[in-house]
Amino acid sequence: MFARVHGVALLGALGQLVDLQADVSSGTPGTTIVGRADAMLNEGRDRSRMAVQNSGLEWPTSQRVTILLSPADLPKFGTHYDLAMAISVLAATGVVPPGSLSGTALIGELSLDGGLRSVAGVLPMVLAAERQGVHRVIVPEPQAAEAAMVAGVEVLGLRSLAQVVAELNGDEVPWAPVVPPLGKGGFLGWRGQHRLDDLDMADLRGLDDAKFAIEVAAAGGHHILLSGAKGCGKTSLAERIPGILPDLDHDTAVELMALRSLAGRLDPSEGLVRRPPYAAPHHDASKGALVGGGSGKVSPGQLSLAHGGVVFLDEFPLFQTDAIDALREPMESGEICVSRMEETLHLPARAMIVLASNPCPCGDLGNRRASCQCSAAEKRNYQKRIRGPIYDRLDITRLLQPPTPGEGDSLAPARSSAEMRFAVAEARARQASRYAGTDWRLNSEVPGATLRERWPLPGEAERELRMAVSDGTFTNRAAVRTHRLAWTVADLLGLAEPGLSEVRIAMALRTGAALNSGVVQRRLVG
Repeated sequence: MFARVHGVALLGALGQLVDLQADVSSGTPGTTIVGRADAMLNEGRDRSRMAVQNSGLEWPTSQRVTILLSPADLPKFGTHYDLAMAISVLAATGVVPPGSLSGTALIGELSLDGGLRSVAGVLPMVLAAERQGVHRVIVPEPQAAEAAMVAGVEVLGLRSLAQVVAELNGDEVPWAPVVPPLGKGGFLGWRGQHRLDDLDMADLRGLDDAKFAIEVAAAGGHHILLSGAKGCGKTSLAERIPGILPDLDHDTAVELMALRSLAGRLDPSEGLVRRPPYAAPHHDASKGALVGGGSGKVSPGQLSLAHGGVVFLDEFPLFQTDAIDALREPMESGEICVSRMEETLHLPARAMIVLASNPCPCGDLGNRRASCQCSAAEKRNYQKRIRGPIYDRLDITRLLQPPTPGEGDSLAPARSSAEMRFAVAEARARQASRYAGTDWRLNSEVPGATLRERWPLPGEAERELRMAVSDGTFTNRAAVRTHRLAWTVADLLGLAEPGLSEVRIAMALRTGAALNSGVVQRRLVG
């Protein structure tokens, strides 16, 4: 007596189809699970057995039951294998016809009374199953809408093991009590996101230098540091960045939803979320809260949950040292690598990172209305908290000053968030056209060697950038980031390619130099 069913393993945000093969034969009574199963999965053996018996069905307690999860060298963990284990045994004993399981994946946790309970990560599991040839999935009823986000897959949302057995046998599906959705009190939504839609860049007086820098950062997906005395507008600017970003493309939106599903924070009633997310973790957030982690199953952190959007880290020097150092990888590669024993998991984290810092602990250094009370040593130690490797991975730095009464000098005409979003979308469309047929979407994603080979700077512009490296102003990494930034400036200004002026603008954006040059003003106004 043998049967095979499909389940799905999760490795970070990626899924892998798993064969659950059940063999029921004579021998010492008992149930054995083989194939690198963790403690939760081994406990699922007892959950599955009790769920079968309490559903009025028979578990072969007098025989030897062996369940293999293949591929055997792939680590498996979690409670979502319960349903597949139970059905594999029932198929092996003839309760369920094996033919009814062709092309079907089974996902869900079983309670002892046979109820089918929700699990985290249904969307990435269904995505993986569909890509590997599965055409039907059976999931807990509260997560049917989540699974249905994947096109081309038939979704059956059921409440209990008895209902699953009846469905597979073609019998009338019996009544079962409603199973609560995942999470305490329902799904966890990011309701605070909606208030950001009401914020407009036009509401902020002055700050044209910083607004232009933010527009460039948004156009190319560049990381930016905003520094300045308290009350100068750093937080106000950061909160308005999502409003100038265009909607997420389909692939990024699906990746974001999969990450939220993995974290148990997906609300299927919202459908496929198209607006870029925004996260602003407090400065006492741990490394794990930012980049993800956990024992056993890895849960995404704030950087992954804001994939395709904005992560604002206010009071950045006050973050824990290990949390600051953990930003190096996502700032460089746009993904997070989490190692668990011999396994390595990858989580997408391509968010625009916005850092904000006061110039000193009290926040009044450079403030026209108050004087700084910090000692020289306190200022030095505070500023050293932003380490060199982080500075090197920033594309843009801006020093903000509180606007003065009657401030009128403007780098560009005051524009609304909608107008800036249109300009950003146009610049991103130019990048999409340039990088068509590649894995890159934005200038910030293109490797330095490829950029120099396929999209080099003109001779005079390249010489200026190389000179900055030679005299120690820039590292080689900084030069690559400035090269990318020059392309973004050109895209934003509607140019076919960057020239010397665009490179100088990019260098000024990176070093924090003033942007009130005539060439920039002519580009924006003309």
